Amino acid sequence: MRRVTTATVILVMVVITALAFDFTNGFHDTGNAMAASIATGALSPKTAVTLAAILDLVGALISVKVALTITNAVIDGIQTKTGLPNPQFIGSDNGKQGTLLLLVVLAGLVGGIVWNLFTWLLGLPSSSSHALLGGLVGATIAGFGFGAVNWLGHSTEKLDGVVGKVLLPSLISPVIAFVVAMVGTRIVFKLTGRMGEKFRESRFRWGQVGSASMVGLAHGTNDAQKTMGVITLALIAAGQVDVTQEISIPLWVKVSAAVAIALGTYLGGWRIMRTLGRGIVDITSPQGFAGDTSTASVILASSGLGFALSTTHVASGSIMGAGVGRKGAEVRWSVAGRMVTAWAITFPAAAVVGGLMLAIGHALPDLVGASVVMVILIAASLAIWLRSRKDPVDHHSVGKDWEAEPEAAHVAEAITHVQH
Repeated sequence: MRRVTTATVILVMVVITALAFDFTNGFHDTGNAMAASIATGALSPKTAVTLAAILDLVGALISVKVALTITNAVIDGIQTKTGLPNPQFIGSDNGKQGTLLLLVVLAGLVGGIVWNLFTWLLGLPSSSSHALLGGLVGATIAGFGFGAVNWLGHSTEKLDGVVGKVLLPSLISPVIAFVVAMVGTRIVFKLTGRMGEKFRESRFRWGQVGSASMVGLAHGTNDAQKTMGVITLALIAAGQVDVTQEISIPLWVKVSAAVAIALGTYLGGWRIMRTLGRGIVDITSPQGFAGDTSTASVILASSGLGFALSTTHVASGSIMGAGVGRKGAEVRWSVAGRMVTAWAITFPAAAVVGGLMLAIGHALPDLVGASVVMVILIAASLAIWLRSRKDPVDHHSVGKDWEAEPEAAHVAEAITHVQH
């Protein structure tokens, strides 16, 4: 009988935690695809999340370019730092470094999950992608040093590392989405100016179903890939994937990550969906159609290029652009500004949590340290969930007017606390 090693147990912990992150990613980002459709009445809340879940599942199985970006961004940096040509550490003379890499991945995931749950509690549409990558980067720095992160890639001209593939797209993509949605909205209203408002609304609600579906599909092609990349990274650390050959994503990793994010999406992130659908602008069907089309276009293009961008940033930028694109529409810039502030602190905040978890886990014997980190994650998650029950938002209240509900003021106040 094959002996179960400490590394194997930690690997199982990492895989379970990665799928848990994928699940939180699903319900955290459901609003990216369906908030506008629910806000305008194009889809009922339950129908919207069911459709989003199915499309997330399909989209997650289409491409693995983003998954490989996540894996290579960490592995290439560690190879450079350690001088090891093949970081299959477990079972070799470098077993200690292999276990450390597993702890790095575990700690990074905890950083991502905690930030996801915290921002979900506040109804903040922050980036799950940046939470995950921030957690991984913070844990990598704590474990292997600042130089272990593949910041610029193999060439400063290509910028195919964290800066070029993650940070720069996160800054550029919401601006592009904003402009595309703004222009698209103005064109839509110009071309349909002679239509009656009710007639126009009813026709564009059908169009919203198609555009929202494209966002759901696009979300799967980008966000689910990140968990696939993290699990593959853990398998590399455990010696299950040979990096001397071309790295591929195992089939069971693809399927499990796709199912996890689909289940999370079906659960419905009603708090964040409410902020996106009602908190930034009172959106109409033509605006929702233009915004969703912009979001899907930017995400699908980025997934094809392997950019691990934030679908939340893109969707939020599109909604703001759609708001500006309609003459006379009121954009709540105070909410938008606080939301952007939360975007700015997501990466460093998750990095701090990831680095702290790595410090705790690495200070103890390997299995004990990993177990303590898991206990901290469970305790933090339970505390956040219990707090959320005091101010619930569900499919019954997600589409109500922003000003009509007292939690609007509560969310705005909570965002201000995050800002300061």
